Amino acid sequence: MEKILVIGSGLMGSGIALVSAKAGFDVTVVERSQADLHQGMERMKNTLTSLIQKETWTKGEKELIWDRIQGSTMLESGKDAHLVIEAVPEKLSFKQAVFRELDQVINKEAILASNTSSLSIAAIGGVTERPDKVVGMHFFSPVPVMKLLELVYSLSTSDETLQKVKLIGEKMGKTTIIAKDFPGFTVNRVLVPMMNEAVYLVMEGNEPEQIDRGLELGANHPLGPLRLADYVGLDVLLFTLESLYEGFNDSKYRPCPLLRRMVEAGRFGKKTGQGFYSYK
Repeated sequence: MEKILVIGSGLMGSGIALVSAKAGFDVTVVERSQADLHQGMERMKNTLTSLIQKETWTKGEKELIWDRIQGSTMLESGKDAHLVIEAVPEKLSFKQAVFRELDQVINKEAILASNTSSLSIAAIGGVTERPDKVVGMHFFSPVPVMKLLELVYSLSTSDETLQKVKLIGEKMGKTTIIAKDFPGFTVNRVLVPMMNEAVYLVMEGNEPEQIDRGLELGANHPLGPLRLADYVGLDVLLFTLESLYEGFNDSKYRPCPLLRRMVEAGRFGKKTGQGFYSYK
């Protein structure tokens, strides 16, 4: 396992590329357009600089990491990869389309992993001719800082595939947990409904600062649920809730109407400058 192909250079994809390169892997990052690729490479440079300034990573690692990363707009550039990690938007049809193409282009021995936070690994792997080599690798944001990696296996995922990605995750410096292929897996199954309930409290007239302070001081959470929702992205939170609601057909996962209105208004949280808090 020497070569990793990362599909997507957004917040998650760029972070995954950086930790992969830091772990010693040769990394190819693929984007759909040259403009998106340029933006993603700039994002990686800025993140790398920030990590060094904060002394999270060292100056000596900077050139080594950057030399291991290359960008492309063609999947064929990563056809010899040993592991592919997909980090495209959280839409099942979109991910399935990507995996169909990967299955045709990437060498047949490669493992295909999805960074999905809630979607079915079985449904994603089912569109390929190698479902035994399809697995979930759910990283947490910001990827270079967060220690957890949630590994998700479907009924078709082989033990060999699961053990290989577990070793790779540990080489990246992550602590791994293993989850079965049910909507939300482990972390989001618990965390996302809590954030949704906090949104209901806001809709009922409570102040976000009061809610967050209550959870920080009363439950010893390092970050309140609404501030965390802003950091995750309210659009991502909504997508995940919809996936849980559809997957379990249970009203306890129904997205709060206020959350839906905020997403419709383009208030996604920190990345747009406005969510439950202002970041302008």
